[in-house]
Amino acid sequence: MARSLYIDGRWVKSESGTTFRTLDPATEEPIEEVSMAGSPEVEAAVDAARRAMYAPAWRGLAPAARAGLLFRLADILERHATELAALETRDQGQPLAVARNVSVNGAIEHLRYYAGWVTKLEGSVTPIGYPDTLHYTCREPVGVCALITPWNFPLMIAVWKLAPALATGNTVILKPAEQTPLSTMRLVELATEAGFPPGVINLLTGDGTVGQALVEHPGVDKVSFTGSTEVGRSIVAASAGNLKRVTLELGGKTPSIIARDADVDAVVEGNLQGALLNSGQVCAAYSRFYVDRSRADEFVSKLAAGGDRLRIGSGAEGDTEVGPLVSAEHLSKVENLVGAGVGEGAELVTGGARAGESGYFYRPTVFAGVTDSMAIASTEIFGPVLPVLTYDGEDELAALAERANRTEYGLAAAVWTNDLGTAHRLAAEIRAGSVFVNMPPIPDPAAPWGGFKASGWGREMGRYALDAYTEVKGVFVHHGGGGA
Repeated sequence: MARSLYIDGRWVKSESGTTFRTLDPATEEPIEEVSMAGSPEVEAAVDAARRAMYAPAWRGLAPAARAGLLFRLADILERHATELAALETRDQGQPLAVARNVSVNGAIEHLRYYAGWVTKLEGSVTPIGYPDTLHYTCREPVGVCALITPWNFPLMIAVWKLAPALATGNTVILKPAEQTPLSTMRLVELATEAGFPPGVINLLTGDGTVGQALVEHPGVDKVSFTGSTEVGRSIVAASAGNLKRVTLELGGKTPSIIARDADVDAVVEGNLQGALLNSGQVCAAYSRFYVDRSRADEFVSKLAAGGDRLRIGSGAEGDTEVGPLVSAEHLSKVENLVGAGVGEGAELVTGGARAGESGYFYRPTVFAGVTDSMAIASTEIFGPVLPVLTYDGEDELAALAERANRTEYGLAAAVWTNDLGTAHRLAAEIRAGSVFVNMPPIPDPAAPWGGFKASGWGREMGRYALDAYTEVKGVFVHHGGGGA
């Protein structure tokens, strides 16, 4: 696994020889020394991707053959699913069941979904005002795409960018988060086995300086980034040099609105799943809960009891339900925000402390008495912290979308109710890219994914990702005897 820089079909070492260490977040023990890419490797990767973009081996490949490569890669991932899940768990910390059923299965599903689209990318013939002129459109790849991925679902998010980028004929440079590069390294090994031509898929490992170099590079035509809103803003500024196409899936602070008529037991179960999957390290994790005051005590007590029952431990242990946070740095951030909640007067009902003597474990934490102005109600925590807010009756429920919209984010939202009218009304009024009614926030390859406001630009997944990775060209053909 020490091979971590893949350029033009070859595994190479960085000229500087600099490496960094990836750690097991459950034990704090080192796993692997990984190469740190530098300027020479960035230049080489961009050059390789540009040459491959226009080489007959890729550009001249028939759509059915390109689809075949994606289907083949999906089959290979399926054969290696157990290995990939174990690697993801060790490097990222997520429970093995999550790694297998969400991360690996999600990657396989995305590859197959976009493999099916390759032979269905069509243009159109458009009637225009010029006489004796045929006008048609076609989709062409954007070009060289830098795919910069986060540490929470490294394999799945890499693939949900990689699959549409390759399906539409682009070439790519993958840059995984420095905390969790191992499953992406293995993905590239398996893509080589699938038969992608040299230079089509390249891999650079390293810290944020590598991503910054790709964003600023004039040879990169598009950046797709998933991560923090702060970094997303810097990408927008840095991409201005050659007006790169940019897709951003950024932070979130998902509201979960619980109507008085909802089944509290079912709601508690669904919200624990929606809040604590991958220890809350999910961009759409339910992270502020609006409950009718008349049901708040019942909801809070059951939510706290449910969180306390969950088994905390290493993701490699089969019965683990809450794994570690990804790093010491992130654990410190969560601790600080919990401290801010206590300092601002929220009632700490349960949790609020580390678990275990080693590893980056944090107990599921429930707060009551939270107000909209508190940091824990407005700041993305990205951890197992559940702040509960209240509203008074049906009149306030009808206007609750305004409170839910009172953050800079707009990635996702949830509504729990037995009244379809309430569900549709709130879904229409909430400013978020996805609204989940009576269910946890689980994306699907066929549905659009992305946010409003500071939660990002553009959409990934579904047919909308095809727009993100293609340019539309219009062609005018005059056939009236050689003159307009």
